[in-house]
Amino acid sequence: MPGAGRVRVGTAGWSYKDWEGIFYPPGMQRRRQHPLEILARCFDVVEINTSFYGHIKPELARLWVKKVEAVNSAFMFTAKLHRSFTHSPLAVMEPTSAATIKPTDEDERLAREGLDALAATGRLGALLIQFPFSFKNTSLNREYLETLLRQFIEYPRVVEVRHESWDSPETIHEFEQKNVSFCNIDQPLIGRSLDATEHVTSPVGYVRLHGRNYDQWFEAERGEDRYNYLYPETELAAWKDKINRMAGKAEVTYVITNNHFEAKAGVNALQLKHMLSGERVKAPETLLKHYPELKGIADPLPEDESDLPLLA
Repeated sequence: MPGAGRVRVGTAGWSYKDWEGIFYPPGMQRRRQHPLEILARCFDVVEINTSFYGHIKPELARLWVKKVEAVNSAFMFTAKLHRSFTHSPLAVMEPTSAATIKPTDEDERLAREGLDALAATGRLGALLIQFPFSFKNTSLNREYLETLLRQFIEYPRVVEVRHESWDSPETIHEFEQKNVSFCNIDQPLIGRSLDATEHVTSPVGYVRLHGRNYDQWFEAERGEDRYNYLYPETELAAWKDKINRMAGKAEVTYVITNNHFEAKAGVNALQLKHMLSGERVKAPETLLKHYPELKGIADPLPEDESDLPLLA
C-alpha cells in the first residue's frame, strides 16, 4: 500500500504445550531449541503473554532478545501489562472496575524492571493494557485509566477495552490527545461486546484477533478452549482491508492473533501475512502437515533453520 507504515504480524505468546508437534517439532526440550528461534523465522513480532500472569524477569527478557536477534534482526516484542493493573483479583467472581483493581507499588517496580530491560534493547514496540469486558466506560473508570496511562507514560501505550461503551468520539479524541493507541479487536459479539473497529489514535496501530468461539467465550472454566477457533479466509479478508486502511495512518501497525488453541493463531497469522504482502510465507513443516490449507501460500522452513539442534 503506497505510503503505508509497516505492518507486523505475529501471535500472542509462544509457549503453549499444545503447539509442540504442531508449530514446533516434537521433543523441543530434548533438542535444546527455544520456541522463539522458530517463531522469529516466521514472524517479525510476538506479543508477550506471560507478562500478564507474572512479571518479566530482566534476565529472561534479555535471553528472549538474544534468541530472536540470532535469527531475525528486525524482530520486535509487545508486552501485556500485568493483570494487577487491569483486573480485579477476583475477576472471575466480580466485575472489574476502578474500585476493585488493586495494584501495589511492588507490582509497578517489578513491571518496570522487565519492561525497561526490553526497552533498553530497542525491541519493545508497545505496552498492551488490556481490560476485561466488565470494565465499562464510567467516570470512575476513566479517571483510573487516565492515572494508569500517566503512570506508564514512557512506553508506547495501547489500551484494549472490550465493552462497547468505550467506542465513542470522546474516547477516541482523548486517546489521540494522550498519544495512546486504541486496540482494535475481533471477539465474539455477545451482549454489549465491542464490535470490530479500525481506530488509529497514535503512530502505533494495534489489532488483536481473539477468535469467535461464541459457545465458550465467557466460560472461564473452559480455559484454553475459548480460543479454539480458526478464522476462515473470508473473515481474514475483511480484516486485511481494515489493516491496510490503518497502515495508511500509522507508522507501524501490530496485528496479533490470540486464537492460540493448537497453534491456530500461527495459521491465521501466516494467512494474514500472505494476504497483506502478496508473497508466499515460510512455515514449520509440522504446521504444514497439520494444516494442509497452508500449502497453497506457504513453503517449509529450510531444514537447517527449523530442524537442526540449537544451543540454548
